[in-house]
Amino acid sequence: MCGPAMFPAGPPWPRVRVVQVLWALLAVLLASWRLWAIKDFQECTWQVVLNEFKRVGESGVSDSFFEQEPVDTVSSLFHMLVDSPIDPSEKYLGFPYYLKINYSCEEKPSEDLVRMGHLTGLKPLVLVTFQSPVNFYRWKIEQLQIQMEAAPFRSKEPCMAEEVCSMSWYTPMPIKKGSVVMRVDISSNGLGTFIPDKRFQMNINGFLKRDRDNNIQFTVGEKLFNLMPQYFVGVSSRPLWHTVDQSPVLILGGIPNEKYVLMTDTSFKDFSLVELSIDSCWVGSFYCPHSGFTATIYDTIATESTLFIRQNQLVYYFTGTYTTLYERNRGSGSWVRVLASECIKKLCPVYFHSNGSEYIMALTTDGQVSFEMLPRQWSVCEQIGASDDLELLYHIPEFIPEARGLEFLMILGTESYTSTAMAPKGIFCNPYNNLIFIWGNFLLQSSNKENFIYLADFPKELSIKYMARSFHGAVAIVTETEEIWYLLEGSYRVYQLFPSKGWQVHISLKLMQQSSLYASNETMLTLFYEDSKLYQLVYLMNNQKGQLVKRLVPVEQLLMYQQHTSHYDLERKGGYLMLSFIDFCPFSVMRLRSLPRPQRYTRQERYRARPPRVLERSGFHNENSLAIYQGLVYYLLWLHSVYDKDYYFFLASNWRSAGGVSIEMDSYEKIYNLESAYELPERIFLDKGTEYSFAIFLSAQGRSFRTQAELGTVFQLHSQVDVGVVLADPGCIEASVKQEVLINRNSVLFSITLKDKKLCYDQGISGHHLMKTSMTVNVVGSSGLCFQETHLGPHMQGNLMVPVFIGCPPGKRLAFDITYTLEYSRLKNKHYFDCVNVNPEMPCFLFRDIFYPFFLIQDLVTGDSGSFQGSYVLLVVGGGPTLDSLKDYSEDEIYRFNSPLDKTNSLIWTTRTTRTTKDSAFHIMSHESPGIEWLCLENAPCYDNVPQGIFAPEFFFKVLVSNRGVDTSTYCNYQLTFLLHIHGLPLSPKRALFILMVSASVFVGLVIFYIAFCLLWPLVVKGCTMIRWKINNLIASESYYTYASISGISSVPSLRHSRMGSMFSSRMTEDRAEPKEAVERQLMT
Repeated sequence: MCGPAMFPAGPPWPRVRVVQVLWALLAVLLASWRLWAIKDFQECTWQVVLNEFKRVGESGVSDSFFEQEPVDTVSSLFHMLVDSPIDPSEKYLGFPYYLKINYSCEEKPSEDLVRMGHLTGLKPLVLVTFQSPVNFYRWKIEQLQIQMEAAPFRSKEPCMAEEVCSMSWYTPMPIKKGSVVMRVDISSNGLGTFIPDKRFQMNINGFLKRDRDNNIQFTVGEKLFNLMPQYFVGVSSRPLWHTVDQSPVLILGGIPNEKYVLMTDTSFKDFSLVELSIDSCWVGSFYCPHSGFTATIYDTIATESTLFIRQNQLVYYFTGTYTTLYERNRGSGSWVRVLASECIKKLCPVYFHSNGSEYIMALTTDGQVSFEMLPRQWSVCEQIGASDDLELLYHIPEFIPEARGLEFLMILGTESYTSTAMAPKGIFCNPYNNLIFIWGNFLLQSSNKENFIYLADFPKELSIKYMARSFHGAVAIVTETEEIWYLLEGSYRVYQLFPSKGWQVHISLKLMQQSSLYASNETMLTLFYEDSKLYQLVYLMNNQKGQLVKRLVPVEQLLMYQQHTSHYDLERKGGYLMLSFIDFCPFSVMRLRSLPRPQRYTRQERYRARPPRVLERSGFHNENSLAIYQGLVYYLLWLHSVYDKDYYFFLASNWRSAGGVSIEMDSYEKIYNLESAYELPERIFLDKGTEYSFAIFLSAQGRSFRTQAELGTVFQLHSQVDVGVVLADPGCIEASVKQEVLINRNSVLFSITLKDKKLCYDQGISGHHLMKTSMTVNVVGSSGLCFQETHLGPHMQGNLMVPVFIGCPPGKRLAFDITYTLEYSRLKNKHYFDCVNVNPEMPCFLFRDIFYPFFLIQDLVTGDSGSFQGSYVLLVVGGGPTLDSLKDYSEDEIYRFNSPLDKTNSLIWTTRTTRTTKDSAFHIMSHESPGIEWLCLENAPCYDNVPQGIFAPEFFFKVLVSNRGVDTSTYCNYQLTFLLHIHGLPLSPKRALFILMVSASVFVGLVIFYIAFCLLWPLVVKGCTMIRWKINNLIASESYYTYASISGISSVPSLRHSRMGSMFSSRMTEDRAEPKEAVERQLMT
């Protein structure tokens, strides 16, 4: 709603009578700049919707983002690729959705614009940012992005033109395990029409499902399609509560006498009105005081996977279906009531997750506080009663202090007070800058929980209803009368945005432009920050038609308009009055310089993927090329997740397919050299002793330098433009500022260095349990007064706030440097003997050689890799003679096998290093240690190992390396487990003697056998010959007698022939006997 004009907040200003002509002149002057901007830069904007694969190319369709599992739509196409190093056994998958990209400009058809952009070389660039999950125990913490180039695709609608009627650009919409919140940034490649960058929220909605008819419906209730005016008109606004940057679905209640809520998964770019499926009857406990029943949903809080609501004094929750977070979770079947035995007065959010969990607070009518932690074995609430451990934060004065025209007042207890009683209603703490606000019909601010400042610009006649926070230095305040106020954290001036003179000028310009986002009758539903920008959700009434819109609150423009309408001069020059505005900003130009490359500090990992080339002369892709594009993006992210494969092994050559598609090797890569965007990063991670340096260049207004005499010098040049650096935790980080006056340019260069002091953090796993703090840089006197004009409108300057995370940055890990270990071992031992069966991925080390291990610190974000220079403890935690027989050792075994204090003769290794842990239990080693000597004593598992074959025994050691508690060079708690292959292990004396005796026995037996063989061999040959002769003779005799018998029977009629035959046979027998006797005599001799 538009209220009456009010003066800006602060001390009462004298009312100046401004004629209506001057107001019209001011509006024309301010509008002229906007018209100039529109003329030079067309107001064009990107448009993005989600499409399933089967609906690619269809016009006017948009799909909901709730499918989370990969789909098998691309594997058959990959078999069409020939001459490509793909794994035929690998199954290539894709994502269920594509991003459809268009753009539109005012008063021009979108189809003509997109076609013109394609013909002029315009290509959208899509940057998808995956938000890290809450539960870092299950998922790896990383800041991951993938940049894709959109592919042009013709519409499937019939077209009479030869080439194209309508078209769009498409890219895959990737999904990453553990991430349900994704930001999509669309930018131009610099060709064609100028289109400003735009960000979209593409979040997974786990509260949708398909019914039996394949229609999409909500699981929490029933969707309503009629937004009745009585639901919104005249309704009081309410806060939008959720876990910051982690909630994929936002929920807003407060609709009178209805169990309706507004739900969105795009941060209210689009939304749905849903009637919740909860009981409408009053089910409260008999002891809960209540004045009446209402169906209104009062408090709503959204977390990463669960929605919480309060109706009357009842609390319900509903868990969505997020298989990408919990693989076996199918979500809640219905709303679940919790804290049934409590009378809940109010639900309160906890804006940031901690320790891998999310929290909410429930205030009971008796003053107790119940805490909520998620996830925790699907048990939702557990009450913690009030105890005596509560700490008194601050004793609020009974009455509001008397400021007496001051902007702020330090409350010391000696100041005078008004007769207006303080009515506190809320408290808020920013975990980054440690600022605490206590608010009601007043506003108190403190940075140390002890000294509070009363901000007198906020009138005591008003009462604050809620506050919206950006957590980057800006706070918006909503009062009970729906007024909007604005505050920069750390400053003391509060500005009134609505209603105000600046708001009147702004809405006048918007009505002149006939903007569809403004109306004479409107109701604000909520006020919230998104990406450090302030937004309203407003219900507009135009010609008896209602519309719910999300619009930007132009804070900079309102403050600038307000400044111009209140501070101006009228000078007569000749016969005319000249209107001029007073600029209170202490500088004219502010630039950031000497910014380092951001990835080392932001820990942002980025991949780049381009679509495959198509051979069609028009450059349009088809469904096959889009599917291949999606399969390649999926495989690239899969390779990132598994770590153990080369990202480019499958891109080693130019792929070609029968479908007219070619894929270039350098189109899929990881980017390690991102350049700074001339602004401070979104966040900074500092390891132990790490520094971050940059410079601020300021051009002063007018003459801003003076000379000042100082002791020991003649004159020193000083600038009246000063910069202040405010640290949230000065005991943990420090900042130094160096000023350089550039008098010839009327400018000042401030070099600022932020450094960790190595005092406030112990050690932690990469990305876990980081300490939140911040650095704020203020140009003195610039708060709310300095603006930079851009083609996108004014941008506030002079106040920079950067969140800082102290601890072990994400993306760092410890690795075994096998290459340098081998080289150094060969150098020190004068030789190197590998195993008989060589394995390039696991080289062997000889048992009798000294083992010199070296390790690397791999930075997966920047691609850097350097030698680990810190201290560490090395332990053998498992092992076995073969890979199949590996076993993990118990804690007692680990102590006996590795501790120099062991008395059980069980040591596996030893070292000449004398440095040990505090309890002397283990050796502390470093890259300068003298090395490891293998022992394998009598009770060690590698002692008396049975050799597998004729070669010396081998053994595989499972080695654990950790710097926990022994390394002071980093905040990172590195832990590495790897396998070490040792060969040439000695045998035990007993087994060696046994093998010697067996070997000797076998040898002696062989010798005896050989001698006996040599002596008996001639006799054996003689006996064999005789036996063979006798066998032959026996065979010949038998053959003769058999022949004689047959001949006698067949020749009976001829007696003469028979007798002669007998005589002849007898003679032949005698003749044969003579040689036989002669042979026998020879053998006997």
